[in-house]
Amino acid sequence: MDYRTFIIGDLMTNCYLLWSDREAGVIDPGGPVTEVVDFIKRNGLALKWIVNTHGHADHIAGNQTLKQTFNAWIMIHGNDREMLLSPAQNLSAFVGEGITSPDADQILKDGDILRLGTEELLVIATPGHTPGGISLYRPGLLFAGDTLFYESIGRTDLPGGDYLQLIDSIRERLLKLPPETIVLPGHGETTTIGRELKSNPFLTPS
Repeated sequence: MDYRTFIIGDLMTNCYLLWSDREAGVIDPGGPVTEVVDFIKRNGLALKWIVNTHGHADHIAGNQTLKQTFNAWIMIHGNDREMLLSPAQNLSAFVGEGITSPDADQILKDGDILRLGTEELLVIATPGHTPGGISLYRPGLLFAGDTLFYESIGRTDLPGGDYLQLIDSIRERLLKLPPETIVLPGHGETTTIGRELKSNPFLTPS
């Protein structure tokens, strides 16, 4: 599986474009997606789906453009579905914007498998940053959304956040992955499971 990172939007969201055998998916298009659209068209890819790891505005803002351009399916966990349709719930209303997305075409749950060509991604429920937060995993790669960052973790002081739930999600679902697993977060630089086990101040004994 090939992938490319696009850093987009005011909050510099990491938007990931993945592809295998010309079939493509986008994870967290959180702002203007002109570069993403151009890359897909220029490389003759067929966009099958758009996955939002959670429903905050900075992870869904490009959904409508991608959906209209490629007729790709929008996918999100059911606990965050209403955030697609509500600027108050996706928090864009609080910064003077009214970002909404088309409704989800498919509701995701823990254990679902997403396919691109001959490749597969496993949906891992990782609530805590939001009630419906998810991560996507294939051997060697973890797309962690706003659950786990380089030496940090997702915020839990926003509506729907739960610190203890987030820590449990990370410890029980993510840190048990192989230590060499590359972690591709929703913001900031890439890390690995092994590095976070050793040096993340939120996860190491004090």
